[in-house]
Amino acid sequence: MAPLQLKSRRFREEREADWRRLEVLLARIEKGSAAKLSTEELLEIPVLYRATLSSLSVARSISLDQSLTDYLESLSTRAYFVVYGARTTVWERAGRFFAQDWPDAVKGLWRETLVAGAIMALGAIVAAVLVIQDPDWFYAFVPREMTSGRDPTATTAYLRSTLYDGGSARNGLSAMAAFLFTHNAQIAILAFALGFALCLPTAGLMAYNGATLGAFIVLFASRGLGTEAVGWLMIHGVTELFAVTLAGAAGLAIGWSVAFPGRLSRVDALAHAGKRAATVMAGVVVMLFVAGLLEGFARQLIRVDAIRYAVAFGSALVWASYFYLPRRRVRP
Repeated sequence: MAPLQLKSRRFREEREADWRRLEVLLARIEKGSAAKLSTEELLEIPVLYRATLSSLSVARSISLDQSLTDYLESLSTRAYFVVYGARTTVWERAGRFFAQDWPDAVKGLWRETLVAGAIMALGAIVAAVLVIQDPDWFYAFVPREMTSGRDPTATTAYLRSTLYDGGSARNGLSAMAAFLFTHNAQIAILAFALGFALCLPTAGLMAYNGATLGAFIVLFASRGLGTEAVGWLMIHGVTELFAVTLAGAAGLAIGWSVAFPGRLSRVDALAHAGKRAATVMAGVVVMLFVAGLLEGFARQLIRVDAIRYAVAFGSALVWASYFYLPRRRVRP
């Protein structure tokens, strides 16, 4: 045992300075002080890590005392996560998501976005034509229990009051707005979740969502209030409907990858499309939250049509610029 102990002591004396140095640097990083390390110290860590791994290998091969081996294993594990682990904080990851990951994912789905938007617009047009020809079609697209009097039997004066006046009319319209927001949020989630079924459910949901919108607008337009109703809707509807369209685009992308995987296997194609679609949907949740704030505050406070349209145009410009204008790449 004496020769083994002597060998272990010499082994430690020759290399312990490097281990202690690595331990000090790791402790500083683990305490959140990595930014205070100099460039030389940061470059020193991987060198010391490799030296520690070498020491661990030697310690195992010549069967040195178990406590030393355990110490080197623990030190090597800590160093591994510093050298190869995540180098960004939660805030840095969030910043990268908003600065690059989300816009890139949305831009990558521009074809699907156009298709989803076109399907929604087609649904709105079809519903509008049907309601103009027969007002009873209105109830096929807007649930009767949610109309609260805003249906083809309502007077023009009442419909106008719901757009501008306070009191019970405003409370009723708030219920309608809440219904539309909940409806759109549900459509967005379902359009994404059902995309794997060869795009068909997603396309149907986009058409139905457009039909609901078309029926609502035609009701007011038939009383000469179309411009006013569009302004009331679009103050938050630009963000809300764009979010639904992006959710539909994500669902279409997944369905298309399942139906036409190309050179990839269906599993690989679905995984690739699903990663991008999931990034888009994470952002859709943010957009629906913003739309909820606009619906809850801006729509209640702003009663001037010009200002309503200005807010709608401004939000459209902001989203279009954010997603589609060229941007400087964020370094990984």
